[in-house]
Amino acid sequence: MSSSQAHHDGGGDDSDEGEVFLDDSDIIHEVTVDDEDLPDVGDEADEAEEADDSLHIFTGHTGELYTVACSPTDATLVATGGGDDKGFLWRIGHGDWAVELQGHKDSVSCLAFSLDGQLLGSGSLDGVIQIWDVPSGNLKGTLDGPGGGIEWIRWHPKGHLILAGSEDSTVWMWNADKMAYLNMFSGHGNSVTCGDFTPDGKTICTGSDDATLRIWNPKSGENIHVVKGHPYHAEGLTSMAISSDSSLAITGAKDGSVRIVNISSGRVVSSLDAHADSVECVGLAPSSPWAATGSLDQKLIIWDLQHSSPRATCDHEDGLTCLTWVGASRFLATGCVDGKVRVWDSLSGDCIRTFHGHSEPVQSLSLSANGEFLVSVSIDGTARVFEIAEFH
Repeated sequence: MSSSQAHHDGGGDDSDEGEVFLDDSDIIHEVTVDDEDLPDVGDEADEAEEADDSLHIFTGHTGELYTVACSPTDATLVATGGGDDKGFLWRIGHGDWAVELQGHKDSVSCLAFSLDGQLLGSGSLDGVIQIWDVPSGNLKGTLDGPGGGIEWIRWHPKGHLILAGSEDSTVWMWNADKMAYLNMFSGHGNSVTCGDFTPDGKTICTGSDDATLRIWNPKSGENIHVVKGHPYHAEGLTSMAISSDSSLAITGAKDGSVRIVNISSGRVVSSLDAHADSVECVGLAPSSPWAATGSLDQKLIIWDLQHSSPRATCDHEDGLTCLTWVGASRFLATGCVDGKVRVWDSLSGDCIRTFHGHSEPVQSLSLSANGEFLVSVSIDGTARVFEIAEFH
């Protein structure tokens, strides 16, 4: 009995299971195919997988990346930090040059250059901030005090004072030239998730998981205003931006709300409600009365602040994690959970460029000093540089 008959009859040897033969009666339709029409195995899938629009990839890290900062004065200098407990200083277009920022004992969660580009602060979940001398790449000193991880660091607009918010609900300020403690601001009831000096340097604003915004006098440490309760956010704050004239703070929260607060009066002057999930990032346009907010609801919304209304809603394929306006242009860039970086025209609301390359969520974005490069970092362990000269 032939094996083909055995299979049709349901009998035969078990050892033949691997072979299946067709009788003429099994053929339904014959198609002739020219060899050249056949795709190579996996061709298209691979191309889609491997599309990469970056002009430089930094691969010095050995874990997830969380933070990136471009030097404000040196167009090719970049700092990145992540889950391998390390920071690196490296240069766009110089694949063989990198300085490792060693010494942290937990993830590097935040990085910031002083406004003159001379100093770099690295903050870690170990509760410590390291200050680096940028020209030499040497460690200048270590600032400690907070009892929890560092959430963010910011430099004073006019000097080497550094401000940091911690998971332990406190905010700290030091003089980084003298490596000296200056002040501690306590009052928040939960992790301090966002904060900054006003651009005139005269005031500090901080936001917390306790759903409040606090406004402080940097010199005296006095808490001038506490903004909380209706009509402010109902859940914890995630993000903040301050207007260039130091008059307004815009904050986003986990409940999807966006609020604008008058810093001198402590009053909520505008409620921007359109997001359906946590607002992860906010940004004010440098040259127009517009704000941008990005949310896990997969939307970027461009707001007209004069009318407190959305002027454009930009749909993404997944949640947003970060955004940055491209200098004083009408363009802005977003980082997304789908691993893509997109450039948007805030006038039309159109996506005008999608940059592929990352295989995991983008965590942070930074614009180079000359506005020609956008650097993104991702959970995939890489930093990628995209050319955006045409948009600035």
